[in-house]
Amino acid sequence: MSTATPPSPIAAPIAGWDLDEAPFHSGEIAVQARAGVQAKAEVGGRRGIRRFMPEQHRLFFGQLPFIVLGGIDTAGRPWATLRTGEPGFVSSPDAKTLRIAGETLAGDPLAGAWQEGSALGGLGIELPTRRRNRVNGKVARIEQGDAMVVTVRQSFGNCAKYIQSRTPTRIDASDAGARLAQEQPIERATVLSPADRALIERSDTYFIATRSGLLEDGAAEGVDVSHRGGLPGFVRVENERTFVAPDYRGNLFFNTLGNLATDARAGLVFIDFERGDVLYVAAQAEIVWDESAIQAFPGAERLVRFSVDEIRRSPGALPYRWSEVEYAPQWRSVSAP
Repeated sequence: MSTATPPSPIAAPIAGWDLDEAPFHSGEIAVQARAGVQAKAEVGGRRGIRRFMPEQHRLFFGQLPFIVLGGIDTAGRPWATLRTGEPGFVSSPDAKTLRIAGETLAGDPLAGAWQEGSALGGLGIELPTRRRNRVNGKVARIEQGDAMVVTVRQSFGNCAKYIQSRTPTRIDASDAGARLAQEQPIERATVLSPADRALIERSDTYFIATRSGLLEDGAAEGVDVSHRGGLPGFVRVENERTFVAPDYRGNLFFNTLGNLATDARAGLVFIDFERGDVLYVAAQAEIVWDESAIQAFPGAERLVRFSVDEIRRSPGALPYRWSEVEYAPQWRSVSAP
């Protein structure tokens, strides 16, 4: 006589947003409304955005070799940057706390800017698997070695769309070529050099940090840092001060564009995955809704035009080399620029 196997227990659903106020600020709501998706975004946000990290997110952050951060410098400008380290350099002692240690990259525009109370946006992204999770919060304290303890205000996952898969290998400290690149001086400029333009135009990935107009009021205010991906050439340089990027369909939250609707400042970071060079860009951003302009970018639903304020070049700063890229499957239906 056989005994039936009892059914596997069904995990209880993870609670979503637990406040009456929306998980979005006024700028995000305004862009959602203009795009005609406000009702969908409200439902999705209340289900998917939380004021704590689920266990799988906490474990995920702990296995990463780098984390993307968004923060604000002493002039109030947002910048995107990265911290690196051996897996475990990011840890979570509890569901509302993230500790970020690791190494600050040479030329990091946020080095020295972090302090107690600083707004922080974090993006954990695992390029080989295309997994990514977001966390926004405030720095509770700075510990020895510039480790930051962050109190989480918002936590949510993002889908795998538009992420190019590549696997990192950490560079050995004895690599002479890497050491030589890292010894090059950090350069600053206010216009794009020919090398800057070439890097941007061949990039298939960049990260962007933005801030809401208000930082203290409301559970949805703060800093966000996001991933953007496309086929090489998806970002188009118009001249030495201006470049344009498409905005493809995403999760409908419009964290980045919603922030730009309230504060036009943005910080972008482009990576040369072959050499480890990092290009930081501080810019003013304009959201473009004009259909005739958008049609020139296959698959785009909006555009963002960036006007450069400052450039920082950090040769060989990222201590990884990467496998050959595998482009996201979404590009099979999108023509190359």
